[in-house]
Amino acid sequence: MTRDVHEGASAGARPDSSECVTIEQASEQAIVKQIHRFAQANDAHDHDTLAAMFTQDGAFARPTAPDAPVRGREAIRAFFRDRPARRTRHVMANIVVDLVSPVCAQARSYVVLYSGERGENVLVGDFEDELCLEPDGVWRFARRKGSLAFDI
Repeated sequence: MTRDVHEGASAGARPDSSECVTIEQASEQAIVKQIHRFAQANDAHDHDTLAAMFTQDGAFARPTAPDAPVRGREAIRAFFRDRPARRTRHVMANIVVDLVSPVCAQARSYVVLYSGERGENVLVGDFEDELCLEPDGVWRFARRKGSLAFDI
């Protein structure tokens, strides 16, 4: 049975069906937002925000090095902090989230990366994610593994 979260409904009032969101839908929406936030923080070179998106023992493997994951939140912070700055735009698409349990999820998404002064370098790839709902109510990446489909 799915539980409903009633957004914007006053106490005692019967919510309009457009105001009802299931717990599962709310979790899926939060995970999709997290994937989009990751892309924006990456483009902004915000290594603290990127690291905070992972569990303490989380792992990240970039699409160009899928077999060389960086493990642990502090190592992930250092990885993003220490890499050379560059102009990028990560475009996330075709995000599919599967809830494995109330606190575990898997997601798959496509990424298109534009880099260079005029976006002249383009990579197309995938991310396979495992996320956990932490006690503070935030979905965090336990594992984020990228791979390349092809580069253009």
